[in-house]
Amino acid sequence: MNCLQNFPRFNALPFEFFKSHETKCSSFVHMLPVMKASDLDFHRNVVIKAVSGSQSSNEISKSEEEQISDVYSNTMTEAMGASLTYRHELGMNYNFIRPDLIVGSCLQTPADVDKLRNIGVRTIFCLQQDPDLQYFGVDINAIQKYAEKYIDIEHIRAEIRDFDAFDLRTRLPAVVSKLYKAVNRNAGVAYIHCTAGMGRAPAVALAYMYWIQGYRLNDAHRLLLGKRSCFPKLDAIKSATADIKIPLKFDAEQNAWILQRELPEGRYEYKYVADGEWTCNKYELMTAPNNDGHVNNYVEVIADDPNSESAQMRKRLTGDVPDLTTNERIRIRQFLEEFSDHE
Repeated sequence: MNCLQNFPRFNALPFEFFKSHETKCSSFVHMLPVMKASDLDFHRNVVIKAVSGSQSSNEISKSEEEQISDVYSNTMTEAMGASLTYRHELGMNYNFIRPDLIVGSCLQTPADVDKLRNIGVRTIFCLQQDPDLQYFGVDINAIQKYAEKYIDIEHIRAEIRDFDAFDLRTRLPAVVSKLYKAVNRNAGVAYIHCTAGMGRAPAVALAYMYWIQGYRLNDAHRLLLGKRSCFPKLDAIKSATADIKIPLKFDAEQNAWILQRELPEGRYEYKYVADGEWTCNKYELMTAPNNDGHVNNYVEVIADDPNSESAQMRKRLTGDVPDLTTNERIRIRQFLEEFSDHE
């Protein structure tokens, strides 16, 4: 029996051109080459040096904000394999995907909380990590404290690493579970945002529509692209769906969720988590950099029965038409409802 706890990363998928309706700025999309890991590290170094301390957006000059936006847009374009433009200096921008679901860019000041309350938002769902906020000088504590003054709106954080399809895949169940519970608790409109509202936020919205609201994934994707210029990683959502279908067991001694099962024939990529960081073992087999610029360990598995039920299920859910049956969607909802809120 082969034991495996980690899963492969993904490539970008094709996408469509469309015109989005945004409140303050517009974005455009077309295919460009994907960056190497070394290039992404360079851009991240630039990001770290661009803004220091705890400056607020109002304390950064317009010319500086434009330069910071340019660096972020270039990094996003190269990391995601699509030309995506975000202008932070133009303020928060968003689109209604459904009457009860909005995807947008990050809140920049406490005043943005009032703007969202005025359009019926009851849940602000932030996917940013602290470095994302620090880069643009956003004071998240001030925004959260301001939101706490009101009983009709809740600000929630559920972090996903930017430009990382693998982290998106592994985090989706926990994040969508938190969103699902918040919407049930608060009702009203949910505002899902990352930094630019073009990668993580639309992916979480898609997974929520697919797992919870009853959409076929491809239908939800078309609806989303008809409303907002963005580039969600569909492969991450498909594989996260298959991951949910293959049950994990919690090992209390290791304080970890472990998948242990016989694997169908194929190549499986994986990584380790050491001190909270994803890392490879240089003494094991390693892949060449993939389209996201990542390097993984991998293992080749030869199976006795490649037509096993689990192999066929994963093949279907990661294929071109990953439709869920009614019972599968019910089981996914139950899984999300029972998912621990302690991350």
